[in-house]
Amino acid sequence: MTPADLQTLLDYHYWARDRALDAAALLTPEQFTKDLGSSFKSVRDTLAHTYSAEWAWYSRWHGTSPTAMLPYDQFSDVASLRTVWRDLEAKMRAFVGGLDDAGVSRVYEFKMLSGQATSGILGQMLQHVVNHATYHRGQITTMLRQLGAQPGKSMDLIAYYREQSR
Repeated sequence: MTPADLQTLLDYHYWARDRALDAAALLTPEQFTKDLGSSFKSVRDTLAHTYSAEWAWYSRWHGTSPTAMLPYDQFSDVASLRTVWRDLEAKMRAFVGGLDDAGVSRVYEFKMLSGQATSGILGQMLQHVVNHATYHRGQITTMLRQLGAQPGKSMDLIAYYREQSR
């Protein structure tokens, strides 16, 4: 994994995130927070979880190990979530943009939410952030369909590559 590879994954991640947020923005407030019985009960909670997990990883890479996820109910609508996520995106892009090969393979020590000490290689952890978000975007697509809403445009990695090659 090279710095350029990680940059491409991050570009894909935010491209797909925007498609998910755009689809969720069309929901009514009731639909956005409706309990659908998923891993995270609502579209809002699933999006907020995905953001919160990314925030936790970024925090760990900068010396802070959060002890809890952010409260999902602090996001009353898609716009509030989009605002904080774009701020985090700028920080993530600056961080990843400053990596060299040694930075990609750097081992970070941190604590999990449980307090258990662990460590990981940055490149692998960043791949996890993108993969984790992909998993939850799939759940959001299903939730949108359950609500009778239109799912977002394709968020597949190959769709991203095809769009970029045009």
